[in-house]
Amino acid sequence: MGTYITAETIKVLREKRALTQRSLAEAVGVTDKEVSKWESGRGLPDISLVESLATALGVSVAELLTGDVRQNANRAGNPLRAKFYVCPICGNVVYALGEGAFSCCGVNLVPLEAEEPDEEHRIKVERVEDEWYVTLDHPMTKDHFITFIAYVTSDGATIKKLYPEQEAAVRFRIGMSGIMYACCNRHGLFRVPTPKRVPHARP
Repeated sequence: MGTYITAETIKVLREKRALTQRSLAEAVGVTDKEVSKWESGRGLPDISLVESLATALGVSVAELLTGDVRQNANRAGNPLRAKFYVCPICGNVVYALGEGAFSCCGVNLVPLEAEEPDEEHRIKVERVEDEWYVTLDHPMTKDHFITFIAYVTSDGATIKKLYPEQEAAVRFRIGMSGIMYACCNRHGLFRVPTPKRVPHARP
């Protein structure tokens, strides 16, 4: 039997939002007697009400159904804490403001854990006029290559997809301080901060 909403989940979430049974009922479009039944375990919300109930209680549908309410939640949406997912079959890149459930080509994707670069994956970031010039001295063959380079700051992300036989080099317009990521198809994700003190542009 699948997971469904529990009486305790509805009551706890309603109280955290400082809602009365009547105000929750009005938000969802039912009577306060119906909400009372839900919270006492004498009834359950109709499946058609789940989305509006989740909205009224300030949670996602998944959180409402499982009772696993993540208060930290990625609701702040800090891009510097975001996650990258890469499909091992087609190479599709998914960027999310937190962990989630994603699939591609029939495969459930797992978030990549970024590491400090080793010598083979050293990410070089230089300023050239008003751009960051990002390079790696890395193979770019069909079997071993950098799949993407990304520039992530507290207000967003820019991702540049790369392919075999290309140069492992990209340019980003300089914005806020942030993090540069590079993903190797064999060895995973690497990261370095953008330079704090910007050198003069090369002639």
